[in-house]
Amino acid sequence: MSDQTPRNDHHATTHFGFRDVPTGDKQKLVGQVFSSVAGSYDLMNDLMSLGIHRVWKRYFVATAQVRRGDRVLDLAGGTGDIALLLKDRVGDTGSIVLGDINGDMLRVGRDRMVDRGKVAGFEYVQMNAEALPFPDASFDLVTIAFGLRNVTDKDAALREMHRVLKVGGQARVLEFSEVTQDWFKPIYDFHSFKVLPRLGKLFAGDAYSYQYLAESIRKHPPQDELKAMMGAAGFARAGYRNLSGGIVAIHTGYKA
Repeated sequence: MSDQTPRNDHHATTHFGFRDVPTGDKQKLVGQVFSSVAGSYDLMNDLMSLGIHRVWKRYFVATAQVRRGDRVLDLAGGTGDIALLLKDRVGDTGSIVLGDINGDMLRVGRDRMVDRGKVAGFEYVQMNAEALPFPDASFDLVTIAFGLRNVTDKDAALREMHRVLKVGGQARVLEFSEVTQDWFKPIYDFHSFKVLPRLGKLFAGDAYSYQYLAESIRKHPPQDELKAMMGAAGFARAGYRNLSGGIVAIHTGYKA
């Protein structure tokens, strides 16, 4: 199950990277991290994935269950990478809601879309994934890429994703996960905890945020645990596919 402590406990704690913090503080702390890195978000992903995140995202969208005319919710939409790829799939008659809890990230995404001349068919909403501001059965597809691990109550977010899906709709989660090859784990750890923070300090002037992001990956539920969480949230046919030896995984579920 997830790592969150029930919210009705006034002394409840959750993890922020490798630190335990009061549950109510995590959202603010995560917000500070992403406000700090908003302007260098693509650089952050390049440093964390050695540039491969662009391939992962294209595959994530290319294999999604989505058609022209569909309405899609992209959670933790950040700078709009996933939404931009999805727009080609849903076409002129489809629409995409790009949602993020962080206003700085949302503004970067909106500005990029405008700069690229991509205006029609997009809506930008600042929202918390744990309490989505939409009626039941509002979307044909719900996606979240590299965002679920930063959500305080992952179970609540998964239940909300299920609630706003139409019957037969698909939810997809792209997230850093657990490396499957033992020989690669020491190399991956060295890159994450030794190299990445130094690169963050060098290129973005922020080692702390990059340290947190590396730690947050290790605290995220591994593949089978997240699959079970999706099942518990109501998703049918929950499953996953590892990419790049489990560095990331795509989890999928459907609303029966």
